[in-house]
Amino acid sequence: MCAAMPGMERQSPKAVRPGQDIRMSGNRMSGKPASGTALATRTKVARKRPDLYRVLLLNDDYTPMEFVIHVLMQFFNKNEEEATEIMLHVHHHGVGECGTFTFEIAETKVTQVMDFARENQHPLQCVMEKK
Repeated sequence: MCAAMPGMERQSPKAVRPGQDIRMSGNRMSGKPASGTALATRTKVARKRPDLYRVLLLNDDYTPMEFVIHVLMQFFNKNEEEATEIMLHVHHHGVGECGTFTFEIAETKVTQVMDFARENQHPLQCVMEKK
């Protein structure tokens, strides 16, 4: 048992009767509510939208068109018509957009496409750029 500090007497807890309120604020010794008023404030936090990144395929002279279509369908959930349209845009303009994503998703998709292209021995390039 620890010794009481000088001038501080230990008080026994008061019994709580049924229907009696227990107060957490106010004067602890008297059990009376606080006489002042309190103002609760809520701080509004400004949330910034995450930056978006475009995932791009770059044209090369060696990757088969069918492989590019397959990549677009597998990794970017494009149907065959959309994938063909993007592939032709890449073929004619040198670059084509596969989609716009947050940084982490864009980075993952670029890595997946590049790894898949290397596994299949194709020089297909996939990059991301801030929108």
